[in-house]
Amino acid sequence: MKNTFILAVISTICIIYSCQSAAPKTTASTFPELLMRSKIIGPENEMAYMLDQYNGLTTKITNNPADQESKLALAELFMMEARISGEHGHYYPAALQMINEALDHELKAPVAYRAMLDKASVLLSLHQFAEAKIIGEKALALNPRSADIYGVLVDANVELGHYQDAVTYADKMVSIRPDLRSYSRISYLREIHGMVDESISAMKMAVAAGYPGMEQTEWARLTLGHLYERYGMQDSAIIEYSVALSERPNYPFAIAALSDIYAAKGSQFKADSLNDVAIGLIPEVSFYVTRANREMKRGNVSKAREMTKEILEMFADDEKAGHQMSLEMARVQLSLLSNPDEALAYAMKEYAVRPDNIDVNKILAEIYYSKGNLSKANDHLKKALATGSKDPATVCLEGLLLSKAGQTADGAKILKTVFMDIPYLDCSYCETARAIVL
Repeated sequence: MKNTFILAVISTICIIYSCQSAAPKTTASTFPELLMRSKIIGPENEMAYMLDQYNGLTTKITNNPADQESKLALAELFMMEARISGEHGHYYPAALQMINEALDHELKAPVAYRAMLDKASVLLSLHQFAEAKIIGEKALALNPRSADIYGVLVDANVELGHYQDAVTYADKMVSIRPDLRSYSRISYLREIHGMVDESISAMKMAVAAGYPGMEQTEWARLTLGHLYERYGMQDSAIIEYSVALSERPNYPFAIAALSDIYAAKGSQFKADSLNDVAIGLIPEVSFYVTRANREMKRGNVSKAREMTKEILEMFADDEKAGHQMSLEMARVQLSLLSNPDEALAYAMKEYAVRPDNIDVNKILAEIYYSKGNLSKANDHLKKALATGSKDPATVCLEGLLLSKAGQTADGAKILKTVFMDIPYLDCSYCETARAIVL
């Protein structure tokens, strides 16, 4: 999912303060649990460090229930562990519990700011973008000199389709603190506006600004690899994914990315083996969606449908935790369940909240194309391309729609360029598009 990167970056504020949805109130003996990881992910001592932090913070709160800053530090630890372990359904409600308990008290401005920053970050992870923006703006009023809150507002405005506001906040953020978090947001905004080379340069700066092996650094490196892969530089992508794995052993997202590379190269056995490893490390739903789509394309419909049932169960668990899943559900309904009407219903829920978001408009264009409504598909495609995005799958759909509308020469020209640059481009309509230019 394209927005996966943004939602990952927002939580890197996590435990930097502590390196030393109604939920039950915390008592001296009741805290949300820190789940033990079933496998080693990252440095061998990382889980021990997290456990030490957890024990230290819960002891502080037990001894002093009025210690609101320790509650926020515990919430930030939960936010980080959600990223690392993939146990979103457990950790985001846990984080919100601790944040809301702190917010229930009268807080001094610095602590209130931190609580609002944390809450807005969790809401972004739960795809509650409008709510995150509102809280983020309140936090900004308390502390307009912190780079972190500008990052939250960049992310919220990107997801709501307010791209000019996002650029303004990103410029402010990088002027305050040029680091991994600000460079990565600059990179994403540049890609949105079709500045691919500049986006890659900014993400290189983000990686260079991070400490090798830390989760947020390797996420930035992974995202750099995705940029290379998306725009036809597969060999460079492999290098970044491999380095990420060497710096952070068993990094599941890098393993999944290498799986995608092998799938694109036609090495299905190797691709599936790596996908199995990634799934065995963390319960990340996108790994299951990827595998189900592969099975569907191979004609293994029963296997794909079996996995789809599991995916829908995972979506339901996420929704219980407050995660808004309409866009993801629309994609699954379209690609795995072949149900464009249901896909449209889910996509329109997102469109009602963020009608200018390019990803929402892209899926709507795909849905209307699948339904044979080329006029509606074109309307949403124009909005998907309004920022100047050069996303290859979106541009491919542009060429396909032009060809279907009788502008065969223009459509073929676009498609030839796309497939010349990215011969391995894979999308639901790519084979139809390829047939036009072959």
